[in-house]
Amino acid sequence: MADLSAFPITARWPAKDPSVIQLYAYPTPNGVKVSIALEEMGLAYEPHLVTLRDEDVKSEAFLSLNPNNKIPAIIDPNGPDGPIGIFESGAILLYLAEKSGKFIGSNGADKAKITQWLMFQMGGLGPMLGQMGFFYKFAGKDIDDPRPRERYRDEAIRLLAVVDKQLEGQDWIAGEYSIADMAIAPWINALEFYGTKDAVGYHDLKNVPAYVERFFARPAVEKGKRIPDPS
Repeated sequence: MADLSAFPITARWPAKDPSVIQLYAYPTPNGVKVSIALEEMGLAYEPHLVTLRDEDVKSEAFLSLNPNNKIPAIIDPNGPDGPIGIFESGAILLYLAEKSGKFIGSNGADKAKITQWLMFQMGGLGPMLGQMGFFYKFAGKDIDDPRPRERYRDEAIRLLAVVDKQLEGQDWIAGEYSIADMAIAPWINALEFYGTKDAVGYHDLKNVPAYVERFFARPAVEKGKRIPDPS
């Protein structure tokens, strides 16, 4: 049985089975990237619900694993040199793909292509859609100055056009189903939550709506999208 006592987070969120991957997350687009990946890869794991409230993500226990106070984070008791903790959803996806040997491509060229689209989501699509959501749905909507809202809306439209063009003639963003899709599709799906589909012309896109529908029709995605279950 693995000893996870070196990770203070396990005192706040105890592991029932310390021999499997411990997932600390909430079902946001960034959180479900990892639960979906774990389901798709068939890796044994134990989910722990970490809410977005300060008492969770800014607690000493959670900060001991992720000093950036953002979900998700994991502990792998069977890391390459013993138990290892990892934060940042993109880094976790890369780690899990390499650990499982799945959804990262079969050669160096494939891996590079998949990784670039993963970074596209991490550095562009996710942050821009998240900021747009803030200015349309959350506190930012009450700001009178229209320029921030317009800036993120226009950038969201541009990025969605990039995705739409890349999907022309293929089902998945890098040609084969990969961790890049597990990163991109949940963020595009967040447009529904933010109420911004009309603002970005979602239904006028040629390939993106079918892509998102195709992604969420996968059994592993259907299961992973509500893990950890907030109810």
